[in-house]
Amino acid sequence: MRKMQQELSLSLQFADKTHRALLTRAKVARWIRAALERPGEIAVRIVGADEGRELNKGFRKRDYATNVLTFDYAHQPVVHADLVICAPVVEREAAEQGKTVEAHYAHMLVHGTLHAQGWDHEKKREAEAMEAREREILDALGFGDPYR
Repeated sequence: MRKMQQELSLSLQFADKTHRALLTRAKVARWIRAALERPGEIAVRIVGADEGRELNKGFRKRDYATNVLTFDYAHQPVVHADLVICAPVVEREAAEQGKTVEAHYAHMLVHGTLHAQGWDHEKKREAEAMEAREREILDALGFGDPYR
Protein backbone atom coordinates (compact mmCIF):
# COMPACT_ATOMS: atom_id res chain seq x y z
CA MET A 1 0.00 0.00 0.00
CA ARG A 2 1.43 3.36 -1.04
CA LYS A 3 1.83 6.02 1.64
CA MET A 4 -0.15 9.21 1.11
CA GLN A 5 2.10 12.15 0.23
CA GLN A 6 2.21 14.67 3.08
CA GLU A 7 1.71 18.39 2.64
CA LEU A 8 5.00 20.26 3.04
CA SER A 9 5.92 23.91 3.34
CA LEU A 10 9.66 24.00 2.62
CA SER A 11 12.22 26.76 3.03
CA LEU A 12 15.55 25.81 1.44
CA GLN A 13 18.56 27.98 2.29
CA PHE A 14 22.18 27.76 1.17
CA ALA A 15 24.84 29.42 3.30
CA ASP A 16 27.26 26.96 1.65
CA LYS A 17 26.51 26.71 -2.08
CA THR A 18 28.90 23.81 -2.83
CA HIS A 19 26.10 21.36 -3.61
CA ARG A 20 23.45 23.87 -4.71
CA ALA A 21 23.00 22.33 -8.16
CA LEU A 22 22.62 18.83 -6.67
CA LEU A 23 20.04 19.84 -4.06
CA THR A 24 17.10 20.98 -6.11
CA ARG A 25 13.98 22.03 -4.29
CA ALA A 26 12.05 19.15 -5.88
CA LYS A 27 14.56 16.52 -4.68
CA VAL A 28 14.77 17.89 -1.16
CA ALA A 29 10.97 18.07 -0.90
CA ARG A 30 10.62 14.51 -2.21
CA TRP A 31 13.10 13.13 0.31
CA ILE A 32 11.50 14.97 3.24
CA ARG A 33 7.94 14.04 2.21
CA ALA A 34 8.96 10.37 2.09
CA ALA A 35 9.79 10.56 5.81
CA LEU A 36 6.90 12.79 6.91
CA GLU A 37 4.08 11.08 8.76
CA ARG A 38 1.95 14.24 8.93
CA PRO A 39 1.99 17.70 7.29
CA GLY A 40 5.15 19.71 7.87
CA GLU A 41 6.66 23.17 7.82
CA ILE A 42 10.38 22.58 7.55
CA ALA A 43 13.33 24.86 6.89
CA VAL A 44 16.51 23.26 5.54
CA ARG A 45 19.74 25.23 5.77
CA ILE A 46 22.92 23.95 4.13
CA VAL A 47 25.92 25.37 5.99
CA GLY A 48 29.70 25.34 5.98
CA ALA A 49 31.95 23.89 8.66
CA ASP A 50 32.22 27.09 10.74
CA GLU A 51 28.47 27.61 11.08
CA GLY A 52 27.90 23.89 11.62
CA ARG A 53 30.49 23.82 14.40
CA GLU A 54 29.11 26.94 16.11
CA LEU A 55 25.55 25.60 16.07
CA ASN A 56 26.60 22.18 17.37
CA LYS A 57 28.72 23.81 20.08
CA GLY A 58 25.98 26.27 21.06
CA PHE A 59 23.09 23.82 21.17
CA ARG A 60 24.66 20.43 21.90
CA LYS A 61 27.89 21.50 23.65
CA ARG A 62 29.93 19.52 21.11
CA ASP A 63 32.82 21.44 19.56
CA TYR A 64 32.77 20.07 16.00
CA ALA A 65 30.62 20.29 12.91
CA THR A 66 28.18 17.39 12.61
CA ASN A 67 26.28 16.14 9.56
CA VAL A 68 22.73 17.14 10.54
CA LEU A 69 21.16 19.07 13.39
CA THR A 70 17.42 18.93 13.94
CA PHE A 71 15.58 21.66 15.79
CA ASP A 72 12.06 20.36 16.32
CA TYR A 73 9.48 22.78 17.62
CA ALA A 74 6.23 20.82 17.25
CA HIS A 75 5.34 17.26 16.27
CA GLN A 76 1.55 17.62 15.93
CA PRO A 77 -0.72 18.44 14.28
CA VAL A 78 1.92 19.89 11.94
CA VAL A 79 5.62 19.10 12.16
CA HIS A 80 7.58 22.35 12.63
CA ALA A 81 11.37 22.02 12.39
CA ASP A 82 14.65 23.38 11.13
CA LEU A 83 17.20 20.97 9.66
CA VAL A 84 20.78 22.22 9.43
CA ILE A 85 23.07 20.14 7.24
CA CYS A 86 26.82 20.72 7.05
CA ALA A 87 27.96 20.36 3.43
CA PRO A 88 31.66 19.59 4.11
CA VAL A 89 30.76 16.89 6.64
CA VAL A 90 28.25 15.28 4.27
CA GLU A 91 30.83 15.28 1.46
CA ARG A 92 33.55 13.79 3.69
CA GLU A 93 31.27 11.12 5.16
CA ALA A 94 29.94 10.13 1.73
CA ALA A 95 33.52 9.53 0.53
CA GLU A 96 34.40 7.59 3.70
CA GLN A 97 31.27 5.45 3.39
CA GLY A 98 31.67 4.82 -0.34
CA LYS A 99 28.35 6.39 -1.36
CA THR A 100 27.35 9.34 -3.49
CA VAL A 101 26.95 12.78 -1.98
CA GLU A 102 23.35 12.74 -3.20
CA ALA A 103 22.61 9.46 -1.37
CA HIS A 104 24.12 10.83 1.84
CA TYR A 105 22.09 14.07 1.62
CA ALA A 106 18.94 11.99 1.11
CA HIS A 107 19.84 9.98 4.21
CA MET A 108 20.54 13.09 6.31
CA LEU A 109 17.24 14.69 5.26
CA VAL A 110 15.28 11.52 6.04
CA HIS A 111 17.17 11.13 9.34
CA GLY A 112 16.56 14.76 10.34
CA THR A 113 12.89 14.58 9.35
CA LEU A 114 12.39 11.50 11.52
CA HIS A 115 14.04 13.33 14.45
CA ALA A 116 11.68 16.26 13.81
CA GLN A 117 8.78 13.87 14.46
CA GLY A 118 10.17 12.50 17.69
CA TRP A 119 12.20 9.51 16.48
CA ASP A 120 15.45 8.99 18.37
CA HIS A 121 18.43 6.65 18.54
CA GLU A 122 19.82 7.15 22.04
CA LYS A 123 18.73 3.70 23.24
CA LYS A 124 19.44 0.46 21.38
CA ARG A 125 15.78 -0.37 20.71
CA GLU A 126 15.09 3.19 19.47
CA ALA A 127 18.16 3.08 17.22
CA GLU A 128 17.11 -0.24 15.70
CA ALA A 129 13.59 1.05 15.00
CA MET A 130 14.83 4.35 13.55
CA GLU A 131 17.46 2.69 11.35
CA ALA A 132 14.90 0.18 10.06
CA ARG A 133 12.55 3.05 9.17
CA GLU A 134 15.38 4.92 7.42
CA ARG A 135 16.26 1.83 5.39
CA GLU A 136 12.63 1.39 4.36
CA ILE A 137 12.25 5.02 3.28
CA LEU A 138 15.57 5.19 1.44
CA ASP A 139 14.88 1.90 -0.34
CA ALA A 140 11.54 3.29 -1.55
CA LEU A 141 13.43 6.35 -2.82
CA GLY A 142 15.86 4.15 -4.77
CA PHE A 143 18.86 4.47 -2.45
CA GLY A 144 20.73 1.59 -0.86
CA ASP A 145 21.06 0.74 2.81
CA PRO A 146 22.70 3.80 4.43
CA TYR A 147 24.24 1.66 7.17
CA ARG A 148 25.98 -1.01 5.12
